[in-house]
Amino acid sequence: MQQGSMPLVTIAIPTYNRAGSYLPVALNAARTQTYPRLEIIVADNASSDDTAAFIQGISDARLRYLRHRVNIGAHRNYNYCLNKARGEYFMLLHDDDAIDADFVDACMKAANHEVVGGIIRTGVRVIDHRGNTVRESKNFAGAVSLAEFYQAWFAGRTNWYLANTLFNTRQLRAEGGFRSPYHLAEDGFAIARLARLGRLDLPDVKASFRVHAGENTMADPADATLWGREYLELVECMCRMLAGCKCGLAAGEEVAAVRRGGRRFAAQLAYNRAGIVGSRMQRLGAAYEVLRLFDYRYWPIHRSKTLRLLRRGFSYTRRRAEKTMNRTLVSTG
Repeated sequence: MQQGSMPLVTIAIPTYNRAGSYLPVALNAARTQTYPRLEIIVADNASSDDTAAFIQGISDARLRYLRHRVNIGAHRNYNYCLNKARGEYFMLLHDDDAIDADFVDACMKAANHEVVGGIIRTGVRVIDHRGNTVRESKNFAGAVSLAEFYQAWFAGRTNWYLANTLFNTRQLRAEGGFRSPYHLAEDGFAIARLARLGRLDLPDVKASFRVHAGENTMADPADATLWGREYLELVECMCRMLAGCKCGLAAGEEVAAVRRGGRRFAAQLAYNRAGIVGSRMQRLGAAYEVLRLFDYRYWPIHRSKTLRLLRRGFSYTRRRAEKTMNRTLVSTG
């Protein structure tokens, strides 16, 4: 196939103050793609480090460097990248993530170099701050229905990250880009919305999501209930997508099953957030607030640290209450 007839793919890297750490890795991953028709955007959110000098020292005709004079926030920068994209496909690559050299090429071959209506996804690995692999997860979603695709995420058969997802640019814009009620899980909302428009799922691991102390999503984990509310809204978004695609009894049953599975899964994600709060008492308080948010219906999974912490907390509260009651009985006796 001639290069001019291949879809143009935009890889956009929103960045802030990571010229001395992860940005060179992310940008190198984009620049070394084996797929020939690429546009690479680096959207600098008013970095105060050497980001400008670093980018300006790179000679690559595919690279566009766009710098904001003031920081517009991460969420607005994501959509700024989308609005500036010229490609038929769009990828938002965080400046601390990476993709394999054949990521785009593998996706385009799976699509027969045509434009898929919604998304193309691969498996993903989780890496640490040094780039060491923590775990790998193949994408086992496959050619399943929309409801089964959602359920596959709940069951851990696929992972939703921006690092392993290509979006149809036009459709993503039509859906309002990256948007969510609390600006926490915009990636999940975008995937949930576009999945109904067409989907290709490659099983092989072709992308890397980095976990480290400086993650933006980990910056303020104390309000785990805010994450819980975001996840609950995401589940309802999935239900709306399903209801809009089908009608009748079968659709109602699918929506109900996704809502049940999704709420249970959302609770566990929120407990995970509660589990990374600093002190034990803070973690206990955050976990209890998540329990309240989900109407005491979903407890942390069996053998989890958060479940043990909650049990110890309730046991401690019960013992304190019993002591107080005994003292009261003795004093009044």
